[in-house]
Amino acid sequence: MNNSWNKFIYKIWSPFYDRFFNSEMFVKARKKVFKDVQLEAGSKILFVGVGTGADLPFFLNKGYEIVAIDYSIDILRIAKAKYGHCSVEFLEMDAQKLEFKDESFDFIVANLILSVVPDPHKTLNEMLRVLKNEGEFLVLDKFVPQEKKLTVAQRFIRPFIKLLGTDIGLDFYHVLQSVENKCLVYQDEKVMMNGFYRKIMGMRKDVQREGDVSI
Repeated sequence: MNNSWNKFIYKIWSPFYDRFFNSEMFVKARKKVFKDVQLEAGSKILFVGVGTGADLPFFLNKGYEIVAIDYSIDILRIAKAKYGHCSVEFLEMDAQKLEFKDESFDFIVANLILSVVPDPHKTLNEMLRVLKNEGEFLVLDKFVPQEKKLTVAQRFIRPFIKLLGTDIGLDFYHVLQSVENKCLVYQDEKVMMNGFYRKIMGMRKDVQREGDVSI
């Protein structure tokens, strides 16, 4: 996957995106994922890969300052058409190279993005860079279940599925290794499809790992 290819794929996907990712299954998943999220009024929230904006209604009219980015202008146009009248700032932007200052946001939502960007390591690093100290992030995405491995069939079709703009073999904790001293993951919950889709929540915080030496 690369950015140019993804932009092309999501241009094709854009007319049908809502039909799938706003289906009853995903609506139920979002309700489950967001039901316990409570932030202070005035919190600054970043949606990384906002898509067509299906996550936005859970955060509107609560006194938050909301910024929503996506790399696909075609997908972003749909989100703007639905929620452009709300107090949301929509920006076309690469999740791997966020154009914000360090520690700009109190909370980050990154749903269905790590499995589609060319480099999820860069994306997670950028998320933590722009997240305030002790700010939190929420991820809903498809990851390889911790207790399972990809089947032979899944390993075979993985490269072909990537051509459609998504990775079915991403290991979140492999991605996390590049930032594990910058954050603390405190929730990893199965959401749907027998744990194929998981909710992961974490906090930006310097974490001393076993074997580290304090000076």
